[in-house]
Amino acid sequence: MPQAFESLTPDLVLDALESVGLRGDGRMTALSSYENRVYQVRLEDNREVVAKFYRPGRWSDVQIQEEHAFAAELMTAEIPAIGPLVLQRRTLQHFGEFAFSVSPRRGGRPPELDDDEVLEWIGRFIARIHTIGAQSDFTHRPSLNLHTFGTDSMQWLLQHRMIPLDVQSRWAALCYQALDAVEQIAPALCAKQPAHGTAVHNIQLLRLHGDCHPGNILWTPADAPAATGPGPHFVDLDDARMGPAVQDLWMLLSGDRAQRTRQLSVLLDGYEQYRSFNRQELTLIEPLRTLRLIHYSAWLARRWGDPAFPVNFPWFGSSDYWQGQVQMLEEQLEAMQEEPLYV
Repeated sequence: MPQAFESLTPDLVLDALESVGLRGDGRMTALSSYENRVYQVRLEDNREVVAKFYRPGRWSDVQIQEEHAFAAELMTAEIPAIGPLVLQRRTLQHFGEFAFSVSPRRGGRPPELDDDEVLEWIGRFIARIHTIGAQSDFTHRPSLNLHTFGTDSMQWLLQHRMIPLDVQSRWAALCYQALDAVEQIAPALCAKQPAHGTAVHNIQLLRLHGDCHPGNILWTPADAPAATGPGPHFVDLDDARMGPAVQDLWMLLSGDRAQRTRQLSVLLDGYEQYRSFNRQELTLIEPLRTLRLIHYSAWLARRWGDPAFPVNFPWFGSSDYWQGQVQMLEEQLEAMQEEPLYV
């Protein structure tokens, strides 16, 4: 939605917090977030909270409430996810044209993913998230599949003529090839959401974090306050949806094949201390990477009317950008033909 946050001024943020009984003292810091707007606010009682204002038109109230309910389940199970506070008997608030929530502030630093102990620890907590996630389904939030991330994204980009003409035909041809390859290699990503407790092509779909990259994991040291505890804690469930368990693992892998294999092995050493992992899901890693590649371009294009996007992504939309996407699609077509990682 163009100019979605134009009216979200500092005064409006403070007025919104005051409407739920939280009085800011005027000190406020905008935190890094493109999809929504997120602010760290100091209150008059010296507490700090994080206020998240949802992008208008992206999620319905019931979809946001599913995210909040999932976070509450995780916290009840003593899994270190950061969920919204209950204020005036609800977690989802409204002020003016905006829906918002308020969470406690939790500090931390990026996890050191080259440390095997850190990777194993993260694996354990992802398994605990999935144990809760497998207990019921989302009914309103979309699933991660070929259609929602791949076909819909490709068609939107083509229909809105977002790709320069000198690149369009090559990109479109490769995109069709890539999606056909996903359909052949990963049929579990092509079906609609199954009934609870069933599997698609022997792969269970469950409630996921959905965007479990290193930036959404904060690490707290051993002397952290009791409210957080040492180790990883997980933030930003905004992309939570139904999908295969491996979605929350593959984005933590980097480097060459040998490095990624070792990292995956360590993650699964931790994961399988709490939950079994279906090795068939390893065939989904490159198809999932391919879908994310296409989806990311569509996400940037759909948000281009938001002034924050041209400022922070000035390289998007150029012929050079799309030539790079062509090259990455070619690489993904090759990667999907290779043997999957095996541990």
